[in-house]
Amino acid sequence: MQLELRVDRSSPVPLYFQLSQQLEAAIEHGSLTPGSLLGNEIELAARLGLSRPTVRQAIQSLVDKGLLVRRRGVGTQVVHSQVKRPLELSSLFDDLEAAGQRPATTVLVNTTVQASAEVAAALAVAEGSDVQRVERLRLAHGEPMAYLCNHLPPGLLDLDTGQLEATGLYRLMRAAGITLHSARQSIGARAATAGEAERLAEPEGAPLLTMQRTTFDDTGRAVEFGDHIYRPTRYSFEFQLLVRP
Repeated sequence: MQLELRVDRSSPVPLYFQLSQQLEAAIEHGSLTPGSLLGNEIELAARLGLSRPTVRQAIQSLVDKGLLVRRRGVGTQVVHSQVKRPLELSSLFDDLEAAGQRPATTVLVNTTVQASAEVAAALAVAEGSDVQRVERLRLAHGEPMAYLCNHLPPGLLDLDTGQLEATGLYRLMRAAGITLHSARQSIGARAATAGEAERLAEPEGAPLLTMQRTTFDDTGRAVEFGDHIYRPTRYSFEFQLLVRP
């Protein structure tokens, strides 16, 4: 595609990085849509007056980020842009819809289990008491993006598998009259187990983002404990940091 690409040779920013930033911005803003071909490296280098290794380095940096993929016999192709999720009390389903990512859900488990010590502490229920366990695979454009495991206190709401596959958990809560007010959340990273790797189409041992969240309603009651894992090539969290006065 013919994009307006320019490099500034007087800038201290490396030429490959200038090019990669412009291409990444074009992907995020929709100028380069998923499935489109980037074009020939030689032609791109000639058009910008850059060496082929410089162009190759720029493209490789976006391949490493999961924004581009090299396909034999096809060329360099744009894949779906990474979802950058703000740290606020929103659901992944809503965030994906807002990013134009066409979310879909496969419900793996929807059952009643006995609360482990960790789940009981998060939901403020007795260890061994009944809680609702829901495991879902969240997809965007048909590709797995996250594995979501949630526990809810007993009697909170009737979770229908069909509804869970059609919409987000928080939407179902709000529809049931539950007012979500606040959450306690922690974010981390670890290597994928064999089962997680298979679910998320990643190699075993690949790095994964993790998130644990306990959500409270407007009465202070814990209404959900989530333990989620995400593919970092397709997903990231954004923080806004303020100076404490």
